[in-house]
Amino acid sequence: QVQLVESGGGLVQAGGSLRLSCAASGRTFSNYAMGWFRQTPGKEREFVAVISTSGGSTYYADSVKGRFTISRDNAKNTVYLQMNSLKPEDTAVYYCAGDRIYGHVLDRDKCDYWGQGTQVTVSS
Repeated sequence: QVQLVESGGGLVQAGGSLRLSCAASGRTFSNYAMGWFRQTPGKEREFVAVISTSGGSTYYADSVKGRFTISRDNAKNTVYLQMNSLKPEDTAVYYCAGDRIYGHVLDRDKCDYWGQGTQVTVSS
C-alpha cells in the first residue's frame, strides 16, 4: 500500500500562486509515477499532470499547460504541483495519485492510489 497526504491548498487571488505537496509513505516512492487530478462539485475528477518515476517525463492537461509545473523529490518521497497565474476556474479539490504504470496516472479509473484531497480556491 501507498499512503498519500496532500497539503498546501488554500485561498488565493486570481493571478496568484500556490504550491501543493503530496507526501508518500509505504512502498518505494521512486517506483511509482505520480500525478495530480482535480474535481469540482457535480463534475468528474479530471487529470491535471503526471510525472514519471525519475521525473524525466511530464505531461499536462491543456488547461494548465504553461501555468502549472509538476516535480518530485524521490529522496523526500514527495511530489509537488507549482501553480502560477491561477484563475477562478482552477478552483477545485486537488488530489494526488500514484501508480506503477505511467499511463495509468492519466486515467482516474486506473490509478491505484489516491490522497484525500486539498481544497484550492481562487477568488476573482
